[in-house]
Amino acid sequence: MNRSQQRLKSLKIHDLKNIKNLNISFEDKNVTAILGPNGNGKSTILHALACVYKPQDKGENYRFSSFFLPSTDALWNDSHFEINHFYRQGTDTFTTDRKFQKTQIRWTPRYANRPERDCYFMGIDSCVPMIEKETRHARINYDTEEITVSTVNRILEKASYILNKRYETLNIHNSGNKSFIGVVSEGVRYSAISMSAGEQKVFAILEKLFNANSYSLLLIDELDLLLHDMAFKRLINVIIEYSNNKNIQVIFTTHRESVTEFEEKINIRHIVKKGENTLCFNETKPAAIDRLTGEQSKPVEFFVEDDLSQAIIRKLSTDEKIGKYISITKYGACINAFSIAAGLLYGNSNYDKVKIVIDGDEYKTPSEIETRINSVITGTDQTSLDYREKAKELITMYNLPDNLRPEPYIHSIIKSMPETDNQWNV
Repeated sequence: MNRSQQRLKSLKIHDLKNIKNLNISFEDKNVTAILGPNGNGKSTILHALACVYKPQDKGENYRFSSFFLPSTDALWNDSHFEINHFYRQGTDTFTTDRKFQKTQIRWTPRYANRPERDCYFMGIDSCVPMIEKETRHARINYDTEEITVSTVNRILEKASYILNKRYETLNIHNSGNKSFIGVVSEGVRYSAISMSAGEQKVFAILEKLFNANSYSLLLIDELDLLLHDMAFKRLINVIIEYSNNKNIQVIFTTHRESVTEFEEKINIRHIVKKGENTLCFNETKPAAIDRLTGEQSKPVEFFVEDDLSQAIIRKLSTDEKIGKYISITKYGACINAFSIAAGLLYGNSNYDKVKIVIDGDEYKTPSEIETRINSVITGTDQTSLDYREKAKELITMYNLPDNLRPEPYIHSIIKSMPETDNQWNV
């Protein structure tokens, strides 16, 4: 019996390539963008996920050797990670953990025992213009056949929207044992041999997206590569639309920080390697990541959740006449406070004059804070134990009445202020 409603909920990498102790969630939304500096493991995450499923219907069938080929310097022994995934089979629903490990002999579990789900992977090679991969230097002759599958009109419509160019026909060209696409645009017919890399990539992504079954998983490395920012944003809009219509889960990597403009519609996950560990930040702000990968700009630093908290700290520092010595960085979702603390400690940053402020509405008690700290600073060695204690010192919260967030509390204070005749005079 086929499985339906498949959903990858989370990935935990213990040790894989240069990634250690990474926890990343794909909950909430169908589309997830993974950002991070070069060499921090974004592609490795997609490579691992491409290998964990076996096709249920028409998906691609990748093996670990497709991405983790043993060599003299890398046998991948003792690599291990696990996924948490959900699926429905008949009337029953299941949420299970599956572990994957490279032993001295082979990867386990065996490929036949992997969970079933249609999965597709698009790597950076999909961006290489076809003409650059062509080895022939003589004239190329091909036969042209118009594609008439049910999805072709949608592909043409969305490609026209993304690339701001009117496409009229999508063709298939056959040359010997090769087949490749071609288009008619504004009366001009040309093949993939003459396409730009970005144009070629958009058509390849749309073909995968529109022809995939519901509940498939689509992995795209470097979605922004070779695309103008406007085309990049329009492509994301199309991916969001169709992933929601067909319940397709899409995970892509990118370097383009403009993707954070979609934080209400997609998951934003930012990964940063600090020391031996790779940290994941949810819906964080680019400025927070820049600080973790750069230098402290002012003697005293505050990390805060949002604009209101930033305004409170700025007002207090101005009143104390120390505003010019203080920098305030927003980090977004409250859960990022603990990753910020771990990042500063693992990176051996100067944290003597740093405070990470949480509102106190989500993690209220010392035990809740300690649990979150323990989840990002793992290990039983003395260094990890010391870091956990220092993290407790770094994180502070507002002293709020029970069950009140800062916003409604401040609003209640303003409403309770006595009215005066000149209350609006400056």
